[in-house]
Amino acid sequence: MPQFAPLKNDTFLRALLRQPTDYTPVWLMRQAGRYLPEYRATRATAGSFMGLATNPDLATEVTLQPIERYPLDAAILFSDILTVPDAMGLGLRFVEGEGPKFDRPLRTEEDVLALRAPDLASLDYVFKAVTQIRTELNGRVPLIGFSGSPWTLACYMVEGEGSREFHTIKKMLYSRPDLMHRILDINAQSVAEYLNAQIDAGAQAVMVFDSWGGALADGAFQAFSLHYMRKVISLLKREKDGVKIPAIVFTKGGGHWAEEIAAIGSDAIGLDWTANLGKIRALVGDKVALQGNLDPAILFANPEQIRAEVVKTLDAFGPHNTGHVFNLGHGISQFTPPESVSAMVDAVHSHSRTLRQA
Repeated sequence: MPQFAPLKNDTFLRALLRQPTDYTPVWLMRQAGRYLPEYRATRATAGSFMGLATNPDLATEVTLQPIERYPLDAAILFSDILTVPDAMGLGLRFVEGEGPKFDRPLRTEEDVLALRAPDLASLDYVFKAVTQIRTELNGRVPLIGFSGSPWTLACYMVEGEGSREFHTIKKMLYSRPDLMHRILDINAQSVAEYLNAQIDAGAQAVMVFDSWGGALADGAFQAFSLHYMRKVISLLKREKDGVKIPAIVFTKGGGHWAEEIAAIGSDAIGLDWTANLGKIRALVGDKVALQGNLDPAILFANPEQIRAEVVKTLDAFGPHNTGHVFNLGHGISQFTPPESVSAMVDAVHSHSRTLRQA
């Protein structure tokens, strides 16, 4: 079992567990990514996106790049949500300018009945990267592991690629809900096992990305996304070696379901930029911590405007010293100026300290 250095900055974990913090911790979805020139250089060395994601040395390098550059309060594993369906044998490839595609999407009853949970040994490159990143972080900040939600993974598995309309999967959902539930049940079991293996490898918190939950109608969301996220949460290890392992769920476009999402058992829920932090905090009370929710586009503004919007977001949450992790309302854009992130992180740390003195 690997031995890791003691954690020097646990502010992020304390916030997720709704314990008092001296300031509001901050990290960014997609913080290790294309907006950083050092990432682009490493990506060029790797030759391809999956070449980068499947190489523990390179995945470690790009995970640590934003931690070296900014005083962020957490690192997140560099990987992709589609590693799990890839390990199920669906044939993942990335097409330049078009994104991920599966060679063998789930289109027929036979396809769905043949689906099996992946052998975790085929995902060993992910777990090796987790252990290596945790080791090289040397206790600076906690490491977040993650997965796509059962529904979001299913969207790619059935559509065969990214989609705006989700015609193919919604046709299956409404015409053959039995097949849809089979896919989601296998995905939920697979996601839980995958996240638990990341925890065993060294992840100190885990996050479920329900990127396409907001594409569902009310009613369908509860039956086909929320139910299966609840199952994942129920199967997660919530403690490792006597230390709590917090879990975050994030449904993009799910702010109007915040109370229901808050009830599935996670420690925190992520909110996109369309949600009002103050109103949702009033709705959910102290059931969960909240993560979010600055509009990523604000990072194209000047430093003064960025600071003003950071202040608005922190003020919306209120002068509480528990239960808030600052983040963007979605992933950072690849076109973001790196100096804008510095302005944002500095503003979060300074204004949140001021709020606690008020």
